[in-house]
Amino acid sequence: MKTRKAAAKRMTLTASGKIKRRKCGLTHLQSKRSSRTQDRNNDASQSVAKSDYRAARRMMPHA
Repeated sequence: MKTRKAAAKRMTLTASGKIKRRKCGLTHLQSKRSSRTQDRNNDASQSVAKSDYRAARRMMPHA
């Protein structure tokens, strides 16, 4: 099976088996948001939801 490169570039597999991903909407247009919102979004990584985990693992079989 081939790895889907687009998915592999956006997600990483942790040592415990979870898949980490970035939050969306944080690349630009941040000046209109409050500093409190920006601070909350600084931790921009989240783990993939349980419902999406199986699909994400199928996209990255060799990760």
